[in-house]
Amino acid sequence: MKTSTLLCLCFLGFSYSLAVDDVYEYLWEKNKDIANKTIGLDFLRQMENGSLQAERYVNFTIQDIGYLLKVTKMLKRMSAKIAQPNDIRDFMKGRYLSYKSFADFMLKQYFFKGEPLIQQTPAMRKYLAVYRNLMDNEEPLYFAVGLLPCARLWVWLAENLNTPPTNAYYTWKVENMGGHPEKHYRALLNKYLITPEKVAKANAMFRAQMQNEHDFFFSS
Repeated sequence: MKTSTLLCLCFLGFSYSLAVDDVYEYLWEKNKDIANKTIGLDFLRQMENGSLQAERYVNFTIQDIGYLLKVTKMLKRMSAKIAQPNDIRDFMKGRYLSYKSFADFMLKQYFFKGEPLIQQTPAMRKYLAVYRNLMDNEEPLYFAVGLLPCARLWVWLAENLNTPPTNAYYTWKVENMGGHPEKHYRALLNKYLITPEKVAKANAMFRAQMQNEHDFFFSS
């Protein structure tokens, strides 16, 4: 009896430890190990020291454009189908407009007249499949959770890569530095992820997407 009571108390203590005050920061800190593994990949280290072959960077950029176009379409669907609550609806609309603007910029920058037909790598197919599952089978909030790893990781990578201004890839660093994803995500996640079960579910999804980011860089 004493043993079962103790186990029950331990379980409750563990569960309540998941209901943290700042879920936004909790998700990052719990999965920062993947960020540290990602920044050590040869693709990023070669970007950092300027030895990355141009062909690899071009292929990476093409896959990134494909990702951007697909996620923009999903955000368009999400923003159209959500009527309530207002803050989640507004989040999806805001992210859609932001992604759409950046997608249009990328297409123009690389002289595409329309949306290109891009063959996805296995890593990218897996990544986008997770997004589709979140869109089709989960509450809208978890689609927001799925977006966050990309938004948070790329800023962190750019700020932590010691790429000098003379490096050809310095532009990538500059373009991805200085972002503030917390402006869009922190209040929303902290408002709705208020139970241990929701935090645990969000953490699993966040970690899966962090791994997909890692695998994207690894395969590039």
